[in-house]
Amino acid sequence: QGLHFWRILVYCKGIMLCLIGKAGAAMELEIDVKVTASDLYDYLLYHTYTGFSGMLGTLAGVFLIMAFVSTRYIIYLIAGVVLIAYMPCSLFLKAKQQAVNNPVFRNPLHYKMTEEGINVSQGENEETQSWESCVKAVSTGRSIILYTSRTTASIFPKRDLGDKKEALIQAISTHMPPKKVKIRF
Repeated sequence: QGLHFWRILVYCKGIMLCLIGKAGAAMELEIDVKVTASDLYDYLLYHTYTGFSGMLGTLAGVFLIMAFVSTRYIIYLIAGVVLIAYMPCSLFLKAKQQAVNNPVFRNPLHYKMTEEGINVSQGENEETQSWESCVKAVSTGRSIILYTSRTTASIFPKRDLGDKKEALIQAISTHMPPKKVKIRF
C-alpha cells in the first residue's frame, strides 16, 4: 500500500510505549508560550542537577554532612548545608534576574514546527533551527525542554501547551532520533 510509518518513543511513568502512526503528511504545529521565572528556574534546576557539577556539589555536601555525623565538627555541617542549599538558591535568583532583565521573556514566543525545523518569533525578530541541529529533548514536571545546543534550549511550559502537548511530543519524536528524546508524560 506504500504507507510509511513512524515511531514515537515516549516514556510514560517509567514504561516505554511505542506509538505507531502514519507519516508523510506535511506537519505544521504552532504554539505560543510565555516563559516565566518559575519556568526558567525549572529549566536551570534540570540542567544543573543532571550535569556533573550539580551532582558533584550535592555529593560533596552529603559527604560533609556525613563527616559531621561521625566527627561532630560543626564546620562540616555548615559547609555541607551551604553546598547543598547554595545551588538552588543561586539558580532561583538567576532565573528571577533573567526573567526581569532579558527582553525575550517579557512577551510570549511564537513557535512554528515544520518538516524543516523550528521557527521561533517574537515581534519582528525571527530565528529558525533545523531538527538535525537539536541536541536532545527532555521533560520535567512543568516543561518540555528542547535543547538547541549543549547550554541553550527552547522551554515549552506544559500549562501553555494545552491540547497541543501530544502534538509537540509527536513532532519532536518524529524528527529526532529516539536516543535523543527522553520525554515523560
